[in-house]
Amino acid sequence: MTTFYNCNFFDGTTDHNTENAWFTVDDQTGRITARGTGTPTSTDQRVDFHGQYVMPGFFNVHTHITAGPDTPDGSYGHTEAESAVFATQNLHQLLQSGVTYIRQCGTEYDVDIALKRMQCDGKLPHTPHMMTSGKAFSMTGGHGDSPHGGHAVDSPDEMRKAVRTAFKNGAESIKVMATGGVMTPNDFMEDPQLSVAEMHVAVEEAHHKRRIVAAHAEGNPGIQNAIDAGVDSIEHGFYVNEQEAQQMVAQGTYLTPTLIAEWAAAKDGIGVLPAWEIKKAEDALDDTYVNLSRAFQIGVKFTCGTDAGTPFNGFDKTPEEFRMLTKIGMTPAQAYQCSSINSAQLLGVAADYGTLEVGKFADFQVLKADPVADVHAVVQADKQVYLGGHREF
Repeated sequence: MTTFYNCNFFDGTTDHNTENAWFTVDDQTGRITARGTGTPTSTDQRVDFHGQYVMPGFFNVHTHITAGPDTPDGSYGHTEAESAVFATQNLHQLLQSGVTYIRQCGTEYDVDIALKRMQCDGKLPHTPHMMTSGKAFSMTGGHGDSPHGGHAVDSPDEMRKAVRTAFKNGAESIKVMATGGVMTPNDFMEDPQLSVAEMHVAVEEAHHKRRIVAAHAEGNPGIQNAIDAGVDSIEHGFYVNEQEAQQMVAQGTYLTPTLIAEWAAAKDGIGVLPAWEIKKAEDALDDTYVNLSRAFQIGVKFTCGTDAGTPFNGFDKTPEEFRMLTKIGMTPAQAYQCSSINSAQLLGVAADYGTLEVGKFADFQVLKADPVADVHAVVQADKQVYLGGHREF
């Protein structure tokens, strides 16, 4: 047993820190066994945090570990070996930034599935927990239709066969493309792509296996189509309207806003990205804050995801997403709970991960400044990061 003590403790369930706190972790299971304030219980080992701030590790439920944020088209290389090497480096960077659990939302060559096998065998250290997706699902010629990164399907039957094959190959979640996107030159955010019927088949097959479906859906009518199809989360959702937000609340559909991705493309891409790509991001940015603020007020549950790997959107940017979330009306604590509570619930792992409660895994980060008082505190570059009570960085 190891007891960590003398810290300000934010467990992810409240809006405040617990001062002069301690918590004990079982070194074998990695789970929190007890917590309290004042003088800690006696254990085999003790770690003094000297008044620093402890908070849960972050979830990032929208990542692309084989994508390259330093290239205009998001491409690192053309081979599976290159993709695997870069993906491993990106996983390390995610964990170092404080991200302890990710969901993939489309991966070249199904690399995430292979890396997850290595991770389970103990051959991929210093990487966050991962829910795989394998390749994403798009229509022929649509957003995400690429030689090594997507399944092109053009009917409900093709979708059913492809999804079943993905699960056979080891995918743990499904990503479908309901609309065009920022990074494809031949479509727009308001272009509907996969049909309601096609996406509904993906949902049906996934739910049969107790798996979840994420829908890339930036504009309408694609957002409405994805909700009607019964997907579990809307990714981006820049133009979500009042009616759709109300339906999402009724159905329990989550929204992953990926605000940092849109902001980075519009602000940092000038002079580097194609003019059409910058214009798409710029046109949506102002509307996004209005639409997402309304959705939050209506009661839609937001998750934390960044679309990591898109241009200028590196794998160290997750902490910056919380600053963006406060711009749509959240307090710092509410922004963090998009990760610690909502993201864990979406992925179906809230019984074990997300918040720092007794019985859950001790995945946490240690900061010098108070994150509840200021979201900029979580951007600290030299933070300590722990998985299961063991220090990784």
